Amino acid sequence: MHVDFACPACETAQRASIAPDAAELCCLHCSWKKPLESSLTSNGEATECPVCSCTDLWKQKDFPPKIGLTLVGLGILLSTLAWADLRPVLAIGVLMGFALLDLVLYALMPDVLVCYRCDARLRDTTIEETHPRFDLEVHERYRQESMRVTSARS
Repeated sequence: MHVDFACPACETAQRASIAPDAAELCCLHCSWKKPLESSLTSNGEATECPVCSCTDLWKQKDFPPKIGLTLVGLGILLSTLAWADLRPVLAIGVLMGFALLDLVLYALMPDVLVCYRCDARLRDTTIEETHPRFDLEVHERYRQESMRVTSARS
């Protein structure tokens, strides 16, 4: 399993590989270490976040959002230019082409697990179909918790 996370101590972006027999997760830039529980995975499936031990994980497609937004913007721009040139068939064709590209990318991209609390991304792990997609209510609960902890420190 591979984990992309921000170190809780120094907030440096990290990428770590976790072997099945790994004992701890550590930061390469500071002395932060976290022992890994043996209950971290059961049958190859991640049941909790290895960084913060949160059990609320959601799955999403492993596709860079900036590239996705760039494709949407490009589709809008090209379609608008075709409409402005009074070529509605071309404009609809551009939109349909980008919709087809989106469908193909959705089918080909693998899923990753994302932690609600620390936004760690877990790759190369077994993800079951029963794993939930993003839930705004759960996300808001963790966002409010983070705000309370930050204001308590101040």
